[in-house]
Amino acid sequence: MEARLRLVLVAIALLVLMSAGGATVINVKNYGAKGNGVNDDTKPLMTAWKAACGTSGAVTMVVPPGTYYLGPGTLKAATDLSRFGNDWIEFGWVNGLTVAGGVIDGQGAASWPFNKCPVRKDCKVLPTSVLFVNNQNTVVRDVTSVNPKFFHIALLGTKNIQISGLKISAPSTSPNTDGIHIERCAGVSIADTQISTGDDCISIGQGNDNVEVARVQCGPGHGMSVGSLGRYAGEGDVTRVHVRDMTFTGTMNGVRIKTWENSPTKSKAAHMVFENMVMKDVQNPIIIDQKYCPYYNCEHKYVSGVTIQDIQFKNIKGTATTQVAVLLRCGVPCQGLVLQDVDLKYKGQGGTSAKCENAKAKYVGYQFPKPCP
Repeated sequence: MEARLRLVLVAIALLVLMSAGGATVINVKNYGAKGNGVNDDTKPLMTAWKAACGTSGAVTMVVPPGTYYLGPGTLKAATDLSRFGNDWIEFGWVNGLTVAGGVIDGQGAASWPFNKCPVRKDCKVLPTSVLFVNNQNTVVRDVTSVNPKFFHIALLGTKNIQISGLKISAPSTSPNTDGIHIERCAGVSIADTQISTGDDCISIGQGNDNVEVARVQCGPGHGMSVGSLGRYAGEGDVTRVHVRDMTFTGTMNGVRIKTWENSPTKSKAAHMVFENMVMKDVQNPIIIDQKYCPYYNCEHKYVSGVTIQDIQFKNIKGTATTQVAVLLRCGVPCQGLVLQDVDLKYKGQGGTSAKCENAKAKYVGYQFPKPCP
């Protein structure tokens, strides 16, 4: 079956921002696109796309409301970093957008050596492949994303978005290539998706509420994270996260909550359920880390300002490549932790162990020594 890309736009125009600013405007209707759901708009849209890519300086490509059908094809990013702002493709301020099918190739390999964020706090962030910002009632399905310069997909300030059937991939050595990053969103659903990348498969940042993740295959990569949280002033709470039926294969972490020490303001991460997980050769299957810092020199003046409460890990089974399969390292004591039907076996010699600091937990059907009193 041919892969087709369908854009359905309702209520307001879609702006695809090719780079920062907005000096030159290219309207796809001026290149013959119909947007009537009947005509094949492949040629006019690609002509407009090429015109945008061939224009120097900042470019805004405007796709007016309608239904646009495209034939098989791949959108490829330029490799010259000077042509980008913070992102490559941006869908912003749209109500009722559907993006379906197609391949998005960030051609990031040439840019990865310039990414210093894994080792420097003051690094220059490279462009995300696709950003959804301030949208409502969005559907994204059956899209393939490969080799971004930074994140594959980022959601910012978006309400009610359903994501399914995505295939996301980049080498395990590619830095900061998170599959889907979520920030300040409400009503997010991610399902039936495959993610193999160089960082977190899914990262749930600050200010999110009501996030559902189901039937996602993750690995290799860094696993799934809530965080990092507590680094900046004014961060919002993260609440009502439900993650289920995931498989992690060869990842650094399974499910992880990570927060910074020395938080400038207080917030909370609460009311989360992680259940029905399969871990296949995962280094750290379950981890809460409130002393997160990826740099060599880190200050330890104050505990994290993020309060962690009401977190449930249920029916998590499989194999770990380190003996410490569960690490609960809290700053302000974590409250309301539940570990139920956890069965994780170390692949090497010796039994599985766990470590705990400042955590209060309840255990049901636990298969190895309880890590916390």
